[in-house]
Amino acid sequence: MFKSEILAPVSDFDMLHAAVRCGADAVYLGLKQLNARRNAGNFSNEELFEVTAYCHARNVRVYLTLNTLVADSELETAKEIIECACKAGVDALIVQDLGVVSLVKEVAPDMELHASTQMSVNTLSGVKMLEKLGFKRVVLPREISEQELKYIAENSKAELEVFVHGALCMCVSGQCYMSAMLGSRSGNRGLCAQPCRLPFASQGGTGHDLSLKDLSLFDYVKQMQNMGIASLKIEGRMKRPEYVAAAVTACKQARDETLSQENKDILQSVFSRSGFTDGYYKNKLGKNMFGTRQKEDVTAAKGVLSQLERLYDREQPKIAVEFALSVNEGEKATLSGRAGKALAFAESEGEVQKALNKPTTYEMLEKQLNKVGSTPFYIENIDIELEQGVSVPVSAINSLRREVLDELLKKLEKTEPIDFVDKAINFEPYKADNQRIFARFSNINQVPDNLKGIELVYVPLFSDIEKIKELSHRVKVAVEIPRGIFSSENRVKKALKQVKAEGIEICLANTLDAVAIARAEGFCVHTGHTLNLFNSYSLAFAKELGIENACVSAELTLDKIEALGTNIKRGIVSYGRLPLMLTRNCPVANGKKCDECKSRSTIKDRMNIEFPVRCSNGFSEILNSRPIYLADRLDEIKNVDYQILYFTIEGTKKCEKIIGEYINGSNAEGEFTRGLYYRGVE
Repeated sequence: MFKSEILAPVSDFDMLHAAVRCGADAVYLGLKQLNARRNAGNFSNEELFEVTAYCHARNVRVYLTLNTLVADSELETAKEIIECACKAGVDALIVQDLGVVSLVKEVAPDMELHASTQMSVNTLSGVKMLEKLGFKRVVLPREISEQELKYIAENSKAELEVFVHGALCMCVSGQCYMSAMLGSRSGNRGLCAQPCRLPFASQGGTGHDLSLKDLSLFDYVKQMQNMGIASLKIEGRMKRPEYVAAAVTACKQARDETLSQENKDILQSVFSRSGFTDGYYKNKLGKNMFGTRQKEDVTAAKGVLSQLERLYDREQPKIAVEFALSVNEGEKATLSGRAGKALAFAESEGEVQKALNKPTTYEMLEKQLNKVGSTPFYIENIDIELEQGVSVPVSAINSLRREVLDELLKKLEKTEPIDFVDKAINFEPYKADNQRIFARFSNINQVPDNLKGIELVYVPLFSDIEKIKELSHRVKVAVEIPRGIFSSENRVKKALKQVKAEGIEICLANTLDAVAIARAEGFCVHTGHTLNLFNSYSLAFAKELGIENACVSAELTLDKIEALGTNIKRGIVSYGRLPLMLTRNCPVANGKKCDECKSRSTIKDRMNIEFPVRCSNGFSEILNSRPIYLADRLDEIKNVDYQILYFTIEGTKKCEKIIGEYINGSNAEGEFTRGLYYRGVE
């Protein structure tokens, strides 16, 4: 009978023991570098071997997170981590960076790959593309609804992994740049400072309008299992062992349909933010999904921690063992054991003697062999050959049992390494052509009449088709696919067919979902900065995907951008209020209705700084409080083929003015930022 895997977070050995002993089928963890929870305890390369041996002996799978963006200077470190994973025999790598995907395929082609939720894939087209790229499993976003999940599950072959419990980010994973832009601590690099948990207020809202309650979907575990969902994932590598114990226990009980309200309450006591939410899954968005960590949430944990510690204070029986004991006069007593494919054998020091008084009985031998408590074994079968009238000390039987079990465990802990081929990391240098200027508009009505100096204009896919046609007579036009797609995939395809029929041949794809859809519809594909192309290997992978122009990550410095290799046209966003978050739950809706807002609202931080919020296709984008401006630094932008002027809230006259400033290299007026092009990210 199919059972969905229970996947638990671990970042130290206490959490590992809590997860395994409470019934996790698999664990995910990171090493000290290049994982999305770099502030967690994490494991050393040497400890990974111990972790894998411990887990595999207990029939628990190990997934290693290599799920951050990786700079060119870190590709060697990434290769070392891949090699360590191969030697330790981990069961899969969870990855985000397309460059890392390319590297794994080169040096460890037999390594199983899981697509991190940081890849931002949320459509059937995206999942199917990942299947073709060799991914066995796709970790879907936390924002996915029941119907969307069901649709993907019914129409794809890849294993699907779904978060069922833990923290909810306000932003779609892989699309958050707030921590990076505000403090250089990148969520895409595993160092998110969680600024969203601080006060950000919309008019009439909660005061913490970027802070969501924690997710909990244990009520729907059986439903997901019936859908064929491969893995039920628990978030929480930054939390404590008691949390892991409670969450794994609750998930196991939910899968077995035995989860009680009492255990739900215990789970909420150990950690929550004003309770839990199932809003995304049930498609019930709004104010009720928001919450913060309150004093009563913290104090509630004290009453349950000792109770939860007892759940994992000793080994739980997970491994079936069969014993065969032989006791005959004049021979040494022998015990053999089998656990799976592992075999072990032991014999007594002395020979079995004839009984002088009370002979050894079958019942006594069986009783001693059954004493496997405090080990990971349970008895499946015992076969005893006993000659009548003989005597063997209880201590001898106990010694045989311990020796056989110890040997079985050692053999079970031996893992099979995965082939690793050490290849040099190299990429061809790149020399860009003369820089061109592209302009991206969030609304086609922003486009000014004077587009002198602009080679290409990106406008929203869902713009008025007549206005697109009119504009295409004045300048080369491309359409931009929304970043948030989810269930609007068919609507996107229909619109692409419509604009293609009018002669539009290029589209801007900001996510892998959009790339997959655009390629299938026969478009020339340009990618945006939110595809997170961060290194030369990721650019090479983009070229293999058929991408013609690739805008690199805005989290790179200009020096690193200049040094990027690989023969593909590349660009940067040199002007604009970059989106800091892509949200499915609009923060402004906590205080006003959409017809009041009309996509013209802001949220304010605790310093009273305003961040514009703009909505489209059912998603909201939180924009930076000020635009990037580099018109006076154009000579410092090197080795890129084009720049994108990224217009968001500007009026037509402002857009025309900015275009002129970039043509002329003018100094900035008003407030602006240099983005991360000089300070970079950690």
